[in-house]
Amino acid sequence: VVIGGIYLGWFSPTEAAAVGAFGAFVLALAKRRLTRRVFLLCLSETATTTGMIFLILVGTAVFNYFIETTTLPHVLVGWVAGLGLPPLAVIVLLVVFFVILGCFMDALSMILLTLPFVYPLVLSLGYDPVWFGILMVSVVEVGLITPPVGMNLFVIMATTPGLRIQTISRGVVPFLVADLVRVTLLVAFPALALWLPSLMD
Repeated sequence: VVIGGIYLGWFSPTEAAAVGAFGAFVLALAKRRLTRRVFLLCLSETATTTGMIFLILVGTAVFNYFIETTTLPHVLVGWVAGLGLPPLAVIVLLVVFFVILGCFMDALSMILLTLPFVYPLVLSLGYDPVWFGILMVSVVEVGLITPPVGMNLFVIMATTPGLRIQTISRGVVPFLVADLVRVTLLVAFPALALWLPSLMD
């Protein structure tokens, strides 16, 4: 229902999340597994996750205000321009930077904290912001599954008792290779990311 609804254009990804949650609620009621204890636990975990996200957003807003006040993004753009690096080399360095950062930070925090710096830089290099947004999200996800310190690997290990990090690392290699190929294609052929959005003009 969730995936099909998105691809058929019935609802947006955000609305699909609500539909999926409601569907899980109805299914739990139908199977009579939604006890009062389980319901309260779901509410508690939802409130905790929502509160965490809002704290990140508030902290990021303060951080972004500080960044804009100090004009650091403009200083960074001038510094990179003074290095004389070709635009492609800068993008490759950013890709490596985000892969490494993705091993230690969650995706939301990483994007919100680094975007004020790198976005003006990418625009100054003449790249399309839509293309860079797609590339950035893809690279962040690569970092999250990079062995042996990708955050998602430890999430899997925590939710599956007895599963060793070595086993998870071996299992994730095919997905990591596929993601790296996808990122390489996005860098080499930006039109791959811009073709579908161009149909909306």
